[in-house]
Amino acid sequence: MPPILPAARRWRLLPLLLALLGPVSPVLATQDTTAPGEAIAETTTPRVSPHDERDYRVLTLENGLTALLVSDPEADKAAVSLNVSVGSAQDPEDLAGLAHFLEHMLFLGTEPYPEADAYQGYLTRHGGSHNAFTAPRDTNYFFDVEPDALAGALDRFSQFFIAPLFNAERLESERNVVHSEYMARLRDEGRRAGEVLDRQLNPEHPYTGFSVGSRETLADRPEGEPSLRQRVIDFYTSHYGAGVMHLAVVAPQPLDELETLVVERFSPIENRGLARPTIEAPLAEASALPRRVAMRSLRDSRTLAFHFPIPDPEAEYRTKPADLIAHLLGHEGEGSLLAALREAGWADGLSAGVSRGDGQDALFSVSVSLTPEGAERRDAIEASLFAAIEAIREAGPEAWRYAEQARLAEQAFRFQQHGSPLQDAMGLAMNLARFPVEDVQYAAYRMDGYDRERTRAYLAALTPDNLIRLYSGPEVEGEQTTRWFDAPWREDAIAEGAEPLAGLALPSPNPYIAEDLSLLEAHDARPERRLETDGFAFWHKADAEFDTPKVEWRFSLQHPRAAEAPREAVLARLLAGWLEDSLNEALYPARLAGQGVEAYAHARGITLAFSGWRDRQEAVMERVIEQLQRGEITAEAVERVRYRLQREWRNAPQDPLYRQASRTLHEALVRPQWPSAALLEASQGLTAEDLRTFRDAFLGELRLEAMAVGNLAAEQADAIARRVADTLSPTLPAETIPELTPLDVTAGLPTLTPHTERQESVLLRYLQGPDRSLESQARLAVLGQLIDTPFYQRLRTEQQLGYVVNAGYSPLLDAPGLALLVQSPETGSEAIAGHVDAFLDEFEASLATLEEEDLAAYRQAVHAELTRRDTSLSGRTDRLWRALAYGDTTFDRRERLAERVLEVTPEALRQAWQALREAPAVEIAFDPGDAPDDVLALTEHLMPLPEGEG
Repeated sequence: MPPILPAARRWRLLPLLLALLGPVSPVLATQDTTAPGEAIAETTTPRVSPHDERDYRVLTLENGLTALLVSDPEADKAAVSLNVSVGSAQDPEDLAGLAHFLEHMLFLGTEPYPEADAYQGYLTRHGGSHNAFTAPRDTNYFFDVEPDALAGALDRFSQFFIAPLFNAERLESERNVVHSEYMARLRDEGRRAGEVLDRQLNPEHPYTGFSVGSRETLADRPEGEPSLRQRVIDFYTSHYGAGVMHLAVVAPQPLDELETLVVERFSPIENRGLARPTIEAPLAEASALPRRVAMRSLRDSRTLAFHFPIPDPEAEYRTKPADLIAHLLGHEGEGSLLAALREAGWADGLSAGVSRGDGQDALFSVSVSLTPEGAERRDAIEASLFAAIEAIREAGPEAWRYAEQARLAEQAFRFQQHGSPLQDAMGLAMNLARFPVEDVQYAAYRMDGYDRERTRAYLAALTPDNLIRLYSGPEVEGEQTTRWFDAPWREDAIAEGAEPLAGLALPSPNPYIAEDLSLLEAHDARPERRLETDGFAFWHKADAEFDTPKVEWRFSLQHPRAAEAPREAVLARLLAGWLEDSLNEALYPARLAGQGVEAYAHARGITLAFSGWRDRQEAVMERVIEQLQRGEITAEAVERVRYRLQREWRNAPQDPLYRQASRTLHEALVRPQWPSAALLEASQGLTAEDLRTFRDAFLGELRLEAMAVGNLAAEQADAIARRVADTLSPTLPAETIPELTPLDVTAGLPTLTPHTERQESVLLRYLQGPDRSLESQARLAVLGQLIDTPFYQRLRTEQQLGYVVNAGYSPLLDAPGLALLVQSPETGSEAIAGHVDAFLDEFEASLATLEEEDLAAYRQAVHAELTRRDTSLSGRTDRLWRALAYGDTTFDRRERLAERVLEVTPEALRQAWQALREAPAVEIAFDPGDAPDDVLALTEHLMPLPEGEG
């Protein structure tokens, strides 16, 4: 089952229900020499935030393609996304996964650019990235690149939809890649639960098919039938046409220039007279409901999901009646369903929203994360859910609740912050396919008025007779097994007479809604250290660039022994988790009003992060710090948080194998760092009294470092920071806090085996730089840019070793290194290592002939990445906060590194490469059946990596 998203954010992430993440391939059509102006049928502009100073233009080309152009002079990347209104729901019955396979095939060459790596190689040379995904109703292709390289990227990209080769020589290899992707997702809990849910829905509905594809479903066609390649071409010509394509371009070029680029390259796409396919089959059959089933999870997690078939509310985005219900059921404040479940010890999380919309039907879903005790009380939880629904029915719900949500949405839209150009382009292309042009930016926020009748209509569908209930837990013994993801499941009977929990109530008016949204003009180039004592340092940066009256605060509460042993590391995590958990009900209204609060533990202690409107923020900060110092630590709260942490650590061996290899690398080469198994063991037996004792010791011996970035005057920031420091009374100087340290591998290591339960193989080879100097970092960063595409092309595209294949620059803290990784469902780690060895020899040969003119583009790409502009206030604050953690108190380290990158020469790279090949490497490998290593014991002899000079 896909994650259920908060109602007000669902539209933005709908395109990112990345049923399938995998590279896409190029396509073909005839060249047209029509003049740009003659190819445009219509132009218009969308409604945007009053503080959005970018220029917009929407074009409808004569061939029917809709293009949204966004000129952002401040953008340092150009980004493009093209959405095709066809997806896995259109797969033929005899070729499951064909839409996804076509997505892959389009990357493998076009008539003007027949090389399989022509597109990816061009993007890599010019600092770009690319990908694609196939969803049930959409296939989306996207990339970003340095602005000066946009024309060349569009030349290559547009040909996917004009003149693809459907390369016959690559058909078998790409089918193997798709199969590897399927194998990599076999243990994905979302896919397993999704397939069990499919079995409860209408089998005639196309959403219930197998969308990934495999060697079996994409096998060669029987003799006498059209070949697989011909079926791919037929699907393409039947479903890919300009009339069902929506293009978004976000770039710094002026609109007229972007218009010329787009019109010249996309006008030749054939129209083919297509429209978005409609789905006539109902998503669920009323006669088959209600349904209650249980399935076995592979992870130590328990979830109870309630799905109610409803009409798809997408067309009602202007009033959002279903979103109001999701808001009320998903509320976490006092009197909420989740609050009652938490108090009973039955649950630790809940979400509500709409999923699986097909344009006609959808599911209204409520998902509850259960404790083991809650798993035994499923019927009482169901009764409590229906009691909460009935409370909403009886209340109306009142119009003032809608007005409150509309007010918050309007505030968010007024000060909307855009993400990266690529995030913007993807969201806009998807929204173009779903909403009128004028609302592509406004749809998520638009709330025109309370529609009582439509709200009641949706509430009327939330009944016990219109229910699919799906429980997932590790203890379930199945009576049936799904075909594609091997998920055991069975019917789940309900006992009569279950009683709902008492104390349910609808939320009160939100007291945290900001009133003062005025913008201050002060703006500083860099943070300035404003306050400093023996135990406290505070930096402030006034920031008006993002046109929002928000402030980001970070407080690092540092303690000398916060992570000196697994027990202390666990207690720090428990304290941070308890702080969030104990304030969940009280501060949930603040989060709804735009006041973000996060507490997280790290090697030096605990960080408190506050993000939100300047108005009302200090009240939230005071409440959190008061709770940290004096809040009651109850046994029930500690057990709830400990269970969540233990669940995470127990499930670590189930994580994707490439993540486990990366985690093992960090455990080996960064100190202090504790493996999940050590943290799990240390967490056993800890009590509320242990946590109280730890809190007293932790707060009694503190160093405090703080930073504020945003729309806040220096004097006011100083006053707030002083009050926090006076409350916490930090006394320790900076030198008492241990540093995070990267270790030197020159002493040598055996091959390391991660602790995993996966059934694939992996090899991660890490080539570490000689020291932590800017010069070493610059050289390895450029080498990483050079090695990316050829490694992928050779080991994935040509040798088909697996779906997860990548190589590039991968620093550990400020220690430079190159990571080369292959995860494979069929090829063992020893064989992978042989392929990697051969590739490294070839790469060395290519370096020997590298000339200055060849290197320039790669060097510039790394420079551009290092100096990429911040696209949000929170992103800027996180970057500056990381810089401070590295001791960069002048906040110019990335600029100095970028300057060093431009000085890298071919000869310097050859020297750096030779040193890498001669030095010991770290190798992390796993094959099914391998026993895990004690990584800490095997690496205890390693010394810190030298800092180096320059």
